Amino acid sequence: MKKLSMTKLLGVQTLEKFVPVMREERHLFLQTLLGKAEAGEAVDVNKEIMKLTNNSITKMIMRHRCSESEDDATEVKELMTEMMKLIGSFNLSDFVWFCKNLDLQGFKKRVKEARARFDAIMERIMKAREEERRKKRDMNDAGVAMNDFLDILLDIMENEKGEMRLTRENVKGIILDIFGGGTETSGTAAIWAVAELINHPNIMEKARQEIDSVVGKDRLVEESDIANLPYLQAIVKETLRLHPPGALIARESTEDCTIGGYHIPAKTQLFVNRWAIGRDPSYWENPLQFLPDRFLREDGSLKNHLDVRGQHFHLLPFGSGRRICPGVSLALQVIQTSLAAMIQCFEWRVGDGGNGNVDMEEGPNVVLAHPLIRVPVARVNPFPKYTM
Repeated sequence: MKKLSMTKLLGVQTLEKFVPVMREERHLFLQTLLGKAEAGEAVDVNKEIMKLTNNSITKMIMRHRCSESEDDATEVKELMTEMMKLIGSFNLSDFVWFCKNLDLQGFKKRVKEARARFDAIMERIMKAREEERRKKRDMNDAGVAMNDFLDILLDIMENEKGEMRLTRENVKGIILDIFGGGTETSGTAAIWAVAELINHPNIMEKARQEIDSVVGKDRLVEESDIANLPYLQAIVKETLRLHPPGALIARESTEDCTIGGYHIPAKTQLFVNRWAIGRDPSYWENPLQFLPDRFLREDGSLKNHLDVRGQHFHLLPFGSGRRICPGVSLALQVIQTSLAAMIQCFEWRVGDGGNGNVDMEEGPNVVLAHPLIRVPVARVNPFPKYTM
């Protein structure tokens, strides 16, 4: 499954094919913000960023956006939001051993019901897509539509001579993982980044100057520009250090072992606190301060020995080793490009009677606890040069 995720679904070549999809969704997102700016209206930044990431991921998975109508994509998105809330809630059974097999708060029942609903939705979606593919084969119609994630998975499932065989349950499980990891991870990180930048206007301005010098003001920042924006990359790394996508990483020992002098029996579930690791003063100077420059050399280039892809154990926003989040490249691409566009195109001001600083209180599952409401003020509008 790991090989499948890295090569067929979330590899570099596949992600490059989906760049037009992500670019189109980003343009629609920015046009929404531009409309608000022209009207002088405030924007719920949390809501709009989550809409962007949800639409991008669902369109890559099943060719549909999840904010235009009450369709399957919308239903899946709402179901995923419900499941993420359940996962992020305090569950007594996870912490008190004699409650392990008791569902005192009803979480197990609610998760089981949500999984059953997801299974029914995905079965309906898969059958409809299989019928569509069958008709195209019968008509010998190659078509022009680009294969989405579901098409790729169905191709593998239907290939009886393939190196890897997938069952229907495998396909549903992979789609569930991509939905859960892709939408929540990218959206939450982008929201935290915007909040930090609003609270640190000097850092926002430095990032804006970098984008203006590299990209200019006559076109939108694109995926190909990110490699030439080290300060932007440092901002994203610093955001992921302070605000990783979820505080804990769960793992289970496959055999008896000893870690740090502690005996760990086989089948023991352990939690790695990546939130605390990212704030450990043993590794980080001024760990509670938002300082993107810590990831840069004196000449402004990135420090290669501080990466977010699990090679350095004091920075593990996506995990590490064979169990690292397979969607790390997708998440970084979405976070970096959406954040860069928001910095490039808009200034973010407080509405009437608002407070200048963002309340950085954390909610369940390490998300921003309060809505981020700001009035966008357009500074760059290159849309006339683009065709959607």
